[in-house]
Amino acid sequence: MTDLQSTDERWMRRALALAERARDEDDEIPVGAVVVDADGNVVGEGWNRNIAECDPSAHAEIVAMRRAGAALGNHRLIGCTLYVTLEPCAMCAMAMVHARVARVVFGAFDPKTGAAGSVFDLLADPRHNHRVEVAGGVLADIAGPMLTAYFRARRGKGGA
Repeated sequence: MTDLQSTDERWMRRALALAERARDEDDEIPVGAVVVDADGNVVGEGWNRNIAECDPSAHAEIVAMRRAGAALGNHRLIGCTLYVTLEPCAMCAMAMVHARVARVVFGAFDPKTGAAGSVFDLLADPRHNHRVEVAGGVLADIAGPMLTAYFRARRGKGGA
């Protein structure tokens, strides 16, 4: 395992812990995100808060990027890597482009709405003035089953 792979797994495990908080504390879809600066410091964390905040934009990535921007005192997250347990959707992917995130590392692929290569490839689109490096499938063997179990349990309750 390379140093980069080891680092990616370390931060993905933190994102997975945040996803568990989303599920266990808020009964939200278990997605967690961590923003790490170029020096390896966590500058923002978040988990899905759509239901708790009655906010359709409160995805884990958006929450983490808002906190990172506040911590850095800048709307640009230059040199930062965003770790998230699920492939970003179109909204989150474009927020990363606008924030100039350097790299996104995600866990589970999203074959329905993934915008980092599964359905759309917004992060690599050459028409944008910034492209985000993508690494997918990191600890997908943990992130994927966590999401599957959540949705199975919700369907059993008559929910989503």
